[in-house]
Amino acid sequence: MSNESKNVLAASKRRRFIRNQMIGYGFILPNLIGYTVFVFIPVVFSFVLSVMSWDGSQRPMEFVGLANFIDVFGDKVFVGALKHTISYALMTVLPTLVLALLLAVLLNSKIKGVSIFRVAFYFPYIASIVAVGAVWNMLFQPDFGPINEFLKFIGISNPPRWVVDKNWAMVAVSIVSVWKYMGYYMIVYLAALQGISTSLYEAAGIDGANSWQKLWYITVPMLTPTTFFVLIMLTIQCFKVFDLVYVMTGGGPGNATKTLVNYIYEKAFTSWEFGPASAAAIVLFAIVLVITLIQFSGEKKWSKDM
Repeated sequence: MSNESKNVLAASKRRRFIRNQMIGYGFILPNLIGYTVFVFIPVVFSFVLSVMSWDGSQRPMEFVGLANFIDVFGDKVFVGALKHTISYALMTVLPTLVLALLLAVLLNSKIKGVSIFRVAFYFPYIASIVAVGAVWNMLFQPDFGPINEFLKFIGISNPPRWVVDKNWAMVAVSIVSVWKYMGYYMIVYLAALQGISTSLYEAAGIDGANSWQKLWYITVPMLTPTTFFVLIMLTIQCFKVFDLVYVMTGGGPGNATKTLVNYIYEKAFTSWEFGPASAAAIVLFAIVLVITLIQFSGEKKWSKDM
């Protein structure tokens, strides 16, 4: 082949490579632009605002250093919101994970109408959060709600007042959260269960293992990577909770169910204190980052032990 032919071939390959690259970038460009405009730039701006004093008006920003962070940690409402967020996570993460796993195991078997049950448990996840909150508020109605009427029927004469009681409001929100999100993570576990070889269960059955032993010694260990993923996603989701609390209780009664994101929202868009709101958002980001790093570290340690 002559040098001229080689040059033509090389030029053709370069044009084909450039064309393929342009097509690829063309597909990801809209998403990249959206991510940059609506996520990356606001996140960077939040870091800037966390050390500034600004009310969103034409008044210029004023650098205040760490004063916003000092004010936030000195705010009893913020400390309470942090405690409420942690308690919500403790009441939500583990029950959601366990129920999702158990549902996945049950609905992974060949039972009649299994598809209908899968859809039924997944449906709450795609349902409107406003509709979910409104319906559950009706169910939790303290005087004539179906839940309290049932509790009275079985002999509980003084049932909880749920969302209007500061001691029970967060419990009510947590119950709804578990009910709404366990279907989504059930689907995640169902997908993971499809990858477990049936030969493991057959071998265990030959050795005399019962259903509980198969679940504990085969299913649970084989699903550990998926469980780490679910745990991370649930933790992040719990620390970011806003819509469900806002719809069901509005952060009340009093501040009994106010979470970190509710606090940030009120600081930014009710009090127009963007500096403290951004400082609280950075604190939330740091908490989620630390928890995620700890979980990833635990996953790596488990992988090495395996």
